[in-house]
Amino acid sequence: MDFETVSPEDFGKSLRGIGLNLLVRDVRATAALLSCVFDMGVHRVTADFAIVTYGEQVFQLHSDGTYHANPLLGLLPENPPRGAGAEIRLYDTDPEEATRRAEANGMVVLQAPTDKPHGLREAYLLDPDGYAWVPSRPL
Repeated sequence: MDFETVSPEDFGKSLRGIGLNLLVRDVRATAALLSCVFDMGVHRVTADFAIVTYGEQVFQLHSDGTYHANPLLGLLPENPPRGAGAEIRLYDTDPEEATRRAEANGMVVLQAPTDKPHGLREAYLLDPDGYAWVPSRPL
């Protein structure tokens, strides 16, 4: 699928399995951060929306304004963090490299790369909207 030209209807019909939509204050800035820190693909980036790819996975970024009729909008906190309690795990990303890039791009390192008893080396990186990104690799 060509994410740059697919119609909204065809894109929506193509989605399967579990979907992830992140509400963010600045779609363009978040898309640039994800591309820079995690080498994610970003497509159709506007002030309101972006399609993001990580390997074969697809998810979406939405601005608050796109949720004007959505019941979740009223639950968003006025002050960050928004993403408290959510972990977005990136199993194919080097935690050392991601942490280096995250620090250079203003993300907060909640936990430096650490070997975990569940067989992964992982880091916890917090973006400006409060989402915890967890790059990891098997030990």
